[in-house]
Amino acid sequence: MRHITLLILSTCVAVPAAAEVKSATPSGFDIENKAVVSADPAETYAALTRVGEWWNSEHTYSGNAANMTLEAKAGGCFCEVIPAGGGTIEHGRVIYARPGQVLRVQGGLGPLQSEAVVGALTWSLKPVDGGTEVSQSYVVGGYVRGGADKLAPLVDQVLGQQLAGLVRHIGD
Repeated sequence: MRHITLLILSTCVAVPAAAEVKSATPSGFDIENKAVVSADPAETYAALTRVGEWWNSEHTYSGNAANMTLEAKAGGCFCEVIPAGGGTIEHGRVIYARPGQVLRVQGGLGPLQSEAVVGALTWSLKPVDGGTEVSQSYVVGGYVRGGADKLAPLVDQVLGQQLAGLVRHIGD
């Protein structure tokens, strides 16, 4: 529960320069973050699939991002093992995987998991001079107690933080 609260309260995070809540209503939102990394699209995609190496541990249920995995194939699980006391969590299900180009996961992340929503988190990769442009979008629709528009800016910040983690990881 502490980690879910941190997701909502995390407002002092570094966000890639191109972060934006494109639209938000009580029933859904559309957010987008962009960054450029120094790796080519194939290397970027490979790093993206190693989510446990770059995701922020404060935004996990187990408290350790190393417990997270992402199986990059249709039907693959974006999952987390919770070693303390046992358990697992499915953050999302891969619905589109095209190496070096697109990875899309369907699911309600963090506090959205307990709401009646559908969310699509998409990472699109485009070659640019000196590397790859990574576009990360998350589109959510459905019923959120209290209104999805209230959560949109916070979810945008947290996902921006995750993208920044990927950028740092690739730069290492």
